[in-house]
Amino acid sequence: MKHLGILAHSTEGAALCFLAFCQEGVRRLGSHVYPDVTLDYIAFGHSMPAWDAGEHASVRDTLSVSVRRLARAGADFFVCPDNTAHQALEQPGEDLALPGLHIAEVVADQAARDGRGRVGVLGTTYLMDSPVYPRAFAARGIATEVPDPDDRRTINTIIFDELVNGVFTEESREEYVRVIERLAGRGCDAVALVCTEIPLLVTPEISPLPALDSTRLIVRAALDVALGDRALPAWRGGPVGG
Repeated sequence: MKHLGILAHSTEGAALCFLAFCQEGVRRLGSHVYPDVTLDYIAFGHSMPAWDAGEHASVRDTLSVSVRRLARAGADFFVCPDNTAHQALEQPGEDLALPGLHIAEVVADQAARDGRGRVGVLGTTYLMDSPVYPRAFAARGIATEVPDPDDRRTINTIIFDELVNGVFTEESREEYVRVIERLAGRGCDAVALVCTEIPLLVTPEISPLPALDSTRLIVRAALDVALGDRALPAWRGGPVGG
């Protein structure tokens, strides 16, 4: 089995990724059995000034340190459960120390398998305003929608004030459901939950649209790689396909 490295960039999302990977391993392999996994985390707060300034290359430098540490720990490949971080990881630069699965590619592949035609995208404002998901979906012939500006601000505020701090309230859950209902009214046939913490707030049972859970999708893809059911990825940062 291959050794997975988890490149963490937010606390709750990285913890969910780690737990889901171990749980999925047990489901497939049996009690207390899963591939080796190492998690590395440089506190998200150190990168926030760079995010606010749009200095994505600086964030990439920080993330690169974690990838090097994962490589030294013996990991064969990495995943980053933080969707927004992929804006930085896609920046040009030296190859990362390990190959990694790109979360937007994994989510978009699932949307294509599901036959989706228009997908709503929920994440941080950094991500919703970026080309990361529109590019991945468009490459598969799938259109994207993001909430209107007021709803984007609401989604983002809940992420940073609550979700990344482990706070999950009924009021915020209702706000997300309302936003998803609006996306459904604009013709979306699925919603991509592409802040890693959102699936902790919005479960499939309450979502007005079929949900693409980025956390669990990247976990299943990572386990496929670790078990040899999927080839090791080739992407080492930089533009996808570059």
